[in-house]
Amino acid sequence: MKKINIFWAFSPILLLVFLLSLNVILFSDDATGGANQIALIISAMFGVLVARNFGYKWSILQKGIVESISSSMSAILILLIIGSLAGTWLIAGIIPAMIYYGIQILDPSIFLFATCIICAIVASSIGSSWTTVATIGVALIAIGKVLGIPIELTAGAIISGGYFGDKISPLSDTTNLASAMAEVNLMTHIKYMLYTTLPSIIISLILFLIIGFQFSGEIDSTEINSILNTIEGSFNISPLLFITPIIMIILIIKKTPPFPTLFIGTILGAITAFICQEKVIILVSGEETFSYISAYKVIIQSMFGDISIGSDLLESGGMKGMLNTIWLIICAMIFGGVMEKSGFLKSIATKIMQNAKSNGSLVASTGGTCLFFNMTAADQYLAIIVPGRMYKEVYKKRNLAPENLSRTLEDTGTVTSVLIPWNTCGAYHYGILGVSTFAYLPYCFFNLISPIMTLLYAYAKIKIRKK
Repeated sequence: MKKINIFWAFSPILLLVFLLSLNVILFSDDATGGANQIALIISAMFGVLVARNFGYKWSILQKGIVESISSSMSAILILLIIGSLAGTWLIAGIIPAMIYYGIQILDPSIFLFATCIICAIVASSIGSSWTTVATIGVALIAIGKVLGIPIELTAGAIISGGYFGDKISPLSDTTNLASAMAEVNLMTHIKYMLYTTLPSIIISLILFLIIGFQFSGEIDSTEINSILNTIEGSFNISPLLFITPIIMIILIIKKTPPFPTLFIGTILGAITAFICQEKVIILVSGEETFSYISAYKVIIQSMFGDISIGSDLLESGGMKGMLNTIWLIICAMIFGGVMEKSGFLKSIATKIMQNAKSNGSLVASTGGTCLFFNMTAADQYLAIIVPGRMYKEVYKKRNLAPENLSRTLEDTGTVTSVLIPWNTCGAYHYGILGVSTFAYLPYCFFNLISPIMTLLYAYAKIKIRKK
């Protein structure tokens, strides 16, 4: 095989950026409905042509594509079961109860601030930003709509809080992965990460608090009363409905794997709907009376398909609603598989690493490589694993403690994944919250500030620990 020229290694990325930019112009928010998927496949096939020119066989590249898609299967399975969970929690009255109580408790002026804190607490307790967004995040989006808060602002607050909690939680998979890649003790990693993470979340909370003051005017009580009446008229609302979420949190704290936990949550939601929500089952089924058959039909429909109960705030797409996101993830994995198996990513990353002369530039190169892998490999785990392996020996030679590397992997690899529309994380959050990535991106303050904070510390030589 011939040595790969850096220009040709980068050429599929340039084509992808051009096509994605064109799609944003032509399709706007609908770009993720198919146009971006096609752009990823076209760019991947262009990468195949370039790789073939450098001596790579199709069979090798195909193997890379299959391996790449296989690595995303865990995320795809979680997406499917979360679609079902959202459906059963809707007909069970769990999400409506969150909306019902949340509307009455939360004030618009502090809503964004409170949203960020709530999601941070939940995510740090369970160690998962994804589960936080799929449960409490969905309810907060609906509450924000009623209170007149722009949906992209609410999404930014949810994601900021969720990723802060995810980063500092010892239960988080990415937190454990980053510490493992750098070969550093988990708690040492978390404590060292707080130097950059706490200032980032404090600044984010201040920004959300300032922005929230814009929404301190009179609330449209007519619309709020209409939503509350719809919920009261359709559901039996009770604090007992929160038993299922509490059981899920306990399972996650006990380190039950995500898919079984979410499946149990889905089944508990179905059981709750059957026991507590006779009115909903009659309403959705269109039958005159409650029966076991109608209950079964409604519960199964909520798991796989569309459910709507009197308001656009009370609707779910089930598993079917996740298929567009899964399509995007698979196409992104095709592109990432070609780029990795062809050696293009390694060639580009090596070139970046050669320019890391000082400790500041080394941290910048590490962060840049993490962002690069989030954009090209489209997977946050690869954005932590590959740079972690690449730079581990360099940090050792520079006499830098391994927690410098693990912190940088988290501050850049973990938090920027959600800002890339075709990354598994970006696609996931778009699918769950119904807000396009580019719409919520400017308001994910924590995710934007974290990489800047780690660069600031590196170049200012603040808390750069030596071995």
